[in-house]
Amino acid sequence: MKDRRTDFGTVMLHWLFAAGLGVAFVTGLRMATEAPNRQWLNFLDAVLPRANVWVPHMQAALLLAALSLAYAVYLVRSGLTVRVRLDRVRLRGLFGNAQVRLRALNTVLTWALFATVLALLTSGGMLYFGLFAGHPVAMLHWYATWSLTALVALHVLAHARLGGLAQLLRIFRPSRLSPPPPPLDAATLLAMLAERSAPPQAEAAREETHAPEARLQPDHPSEAPWPVHPLRRGQRRATLEANPLVVAAAVAMTGASLLVASDRLGVDRLRVHRIASSDTPLLDGDTSDRVWRNIRPVTLTTHHGDNFDGKGEARIDIRAAHDGTWAYFLFTWDDPTRSLKHLPLLKEADGWHLLHNGLENGDERDFNEDKFSVLFTRADVTIGGDRTFHASPRPLADRPATMTGRGLHYTADGIGAVDVWLWKATSGGAAGWIDDGHFGPPLPPTPQQERGLAPYKGGYAPDPGSASHSDNFVAGAAADRTLVPRRLPRDPAAMKEAMGDIHLDPDHGESAGSRWYMSEVESLPFAPELDARVPVGSVIPGVIVSGEYSGDRADVRCASRWAAGRWSLEVARRVDTASSYDVAIGSGVFMRVAAFDHSQIRHTRHVRPIRLEVE
Repeated sequence: MKDRRTDFGTVMLHWLFAAGLGVAFVTGLRMATEAPNRQWLNFLDAVLPRANVWVPHMQAALLLAALSLAYAVYLVRSGLTVRVRLDRVRLRGLFGNAQVRLRALNTVLTWALFATVLALLTSGGMLYFGLFAGHPVAMLHWYATWSLTALVALHVLAHARLGGLAQLLRIFRPSRLSPPPPPLDAATLLAMLAERSAPPQAEAAREETHAPEARLQPDHPSEAPWPVHPLRRGQRRATLEANPLVVAAAVAMTGASLLVASDRLGVDRLRVHRIASSDTPLLDGDTSDRVWRNIRPVTLTTHHGDNFDGKGEARIDIRAAHDGTWAYFLFTWDDPTRSLKHLPLLKEADGWHLLHNGLENGDERDFNEDKFSVLFTRADVTIGGDRTFHASPRPLADRPATMTGRGLHYTADGIGAVDVWLWKATSGGAAGWIDDGHFGPPLPPTPQQERGLAPYKGGYAPDPGSASHSDNFVAGAAADRTLVPRRLPRDPAAMKEAMGDIHLDPDHGESAGSRWYMSEVESLPFAPELDARVPVGSVIPGVIVSGEYSGDRADVRCASRWAAGRWSLEVARRVDTASSYDVAIGSGVFMRVAAFDHSQIRHTRHVRPIRLEVE
């Protein structure tokens, strides 16, 4: 029996698509391990990539987009659309005999594959370019990934049922493209039937009827010739017209080039407006300053975070100005709750308990303050993954594994300084400070981190200096059933009033004007006699505020407000602090932002950076 074969173009396009899909799938699964409730994917850690994840994923997506375009062009140019034609006859075949039903079902599967690939590429493109890149788009991308995997398996199974091993081996046996028969023209067919049914004329009569010169003409000059397939045309046709695969490749490369060009030219830009010193905004969290009213914000939707009403997304508006010495930013973002309760302590009959959910693994998801992060770098890279963030529960073989099952922040070679600001609603932020830190090369682990008692943080560290806040419990308290607070309020009733309406539901925000920290002045070191004055059922803050920020860590000042489901954060920092840990605010600097909704590490994110343009 002669081996079954498939045309070379189909074979090549299929295998390229399989390679691109394989790369996109394994890198996408690694990326998905960073999303909430997806740590179960870490059971594949041994086979998922670590060193290169984000960049190959985007490259594979570009390849798949180009191949999809190429395949569509190839089917049309080669006349092979009959393979995937989904017409009434094919649909009726779903109710035919077994073989016909299988062929019809395979055609339906093929169109389902086309639709799923379109959904996958469209949703991925929207997430990449930040177009409506919210929770619905992220979920569409997730479900389309698994749907495509299932459809590919069904597609292979259908071909196996159609022709067994010989049918499957066709994709390994390329051959020259055989042009299909020309399409049937109904008018031509009727004319031929009429000619054959007409009685024959005598030769003499024909000579009398036609002039001598007419005998040299065709019997039916008005009839159109049979349509000729492009592959059967004369050799004088151009090569591009005669070779569908070359045409498809040219169109695909053009499409891919346009995508790359739009990526490079379509960078989001934040204009840092020049203002007079007399127009600088007052840092009070109020967005009504004249300077902010006159600046059009850059708006983006960040995604793949945790909480935020179960959607994990936040829309962020950014405005910026400078007076030559100081740079000012206004960040506003959606957050359904004003979350201030950071690891509070609850007194029960058997003692004090730390309220938490995941703190023992460095991944508190309930009792954590709202936060906001800003990153600055001069590295002109579109994708931060693989440069400042590295996936896998253990990205570094000679460093401790993460306690969370997620990756680590640290810089790769050639990235340079990465400046990181972290605003915390209770710890420092309420007193007007933003914690100034940085990403750098991986740090040596501490003894506690080596023993798994504290989370290893890779290359993230605060700038040199001190902070003005500390925990109201000793490190490692999350593993204990009860604990001893470091400090207790001097006046429990006054502290309760300062905390406002106390609700221990993590999704219930704190009331306006409330605060969930204690100062040293209003608290005393723990003592049994002082503890006896605090009634059972009392809740006290888990944060102690004392002193001021100092050193490089104190470079950034702020003020914040929450109202009607949105945070407003005004920030001020010198344009150039002259610190090696900071990035001077200037044109060509790239920014990224992230929001946290009462979560320790599960922030939202966006793929492409924002480029600063300073007037």
